Amino acid sequence: MASPIKRIAVFTSGGDAPGMNAAIRAVVRTATFHDLHIYGISQGYEGMVNGYIERLETRDVANIIHRGGTILKTARSEAFKTPEGRKQAYEQLVAQDIDACIAIGGNGTYTGALTFYQEYGFPFIGLPGTIDNDLYGTDYTIGFDTAVNTAIEAVDRIRDTADSHNRLFFIEVMGRHSGFIALYTGIGSGAGSILLPEKEHTVQELVKVLKNGAKRKKMFSLVIVAEGHPLGGAQAIADAVKNEFDYYESKVTIIGHLQRGGSPTAADRILASRLGHAAVEGLLKGIHNQAAGIVNQEVRFTPFEEAIHNVKPLETDLLEMAEILGL
Repeated sequence: MASPIKRIAVFTSGGDAPGMNAAIRAVVRTATFHDLHIYGISQGYEGMVNGYIERLETRDVANIIHRGGTILKTARSEAFKTPEGRKQAYEQLVAQDIDACIAIGGNGTYTGALTFYQEYGFPFIGLPGTIDNDLYGTDYTIGFDTAVNTAIEAVDRIRDTADSHNRLFFIEVMGRHSGFIALYTGIGSGAGSILLPEKEHTVQELVKVLKNGAKRKKMFSLVIVAEGHPLGGAQAIADAVKNEFDYYESKVTIIGHLQRGGSPTAADRILASRLGHAAVEGLLKGIHNQAAGIVNQEVRFTPFEEAIHNVKPLETDLLEMAEILGL
């Protein structure tokens, strides 16, 4: 079927994630292959409101697949949250004859795209660009694999110190509302305990695990803490444990924004490339107001309403396995 879409804009919004550049590259090159005009919006929705829109050519995305961050920059936009701001954004797109947008970001990005579609009927496809891996409708999000590998590398280095000094390390990773990074980092690094926002471990439960390890002459222990755990961050939990259990010397490390930066892994580059390509192909087939994802190794499109409002659960089998392997 012939498509009326001739001009597509792409932008990144919310927190940056390794692999966003690979997705931009795939969008630009797929659009060029189909003889479409492709534009980049700088600084996300804020740039859309202010008209920061420029034509992109294939040479503009050369040599970026390996780079972290996003060449289009990203920003939070208070203006876009208002009807007046969205009206201005729509007028900017119309002025450039943009027919559709591809939005790369997380839940907030999808919410903005859905609101914009509901108000103006403007075609959008979303790509899951967030290290948190918390978006429904895709097995993995762009940036998650890199973030986990970065965290595991850091934990491996901390393990050397923990082992040398008979220490208990509380290591905080990102995940305000989702424990995917903590869970995968904990399993991949062989941590003794993993504290997730989705599971309300008590201090007493953690102390019991640590005491059992001490009885088995376990010389050190690593506790991975998601920043959004109900008991607080790694420092708060370490302080609470220290009051009840002093077998180990306790230390706290917060990995922080190191998890967002760096060159994307092969997995993230391939995922981002697949989804960027799929987004353009989807628009040409008349798909819009949906998010692209990979489910069971196949490209799937999920309506924004479902992607935003449905909760993506942690894998129960991994939770059970993590507790067993952490003994």
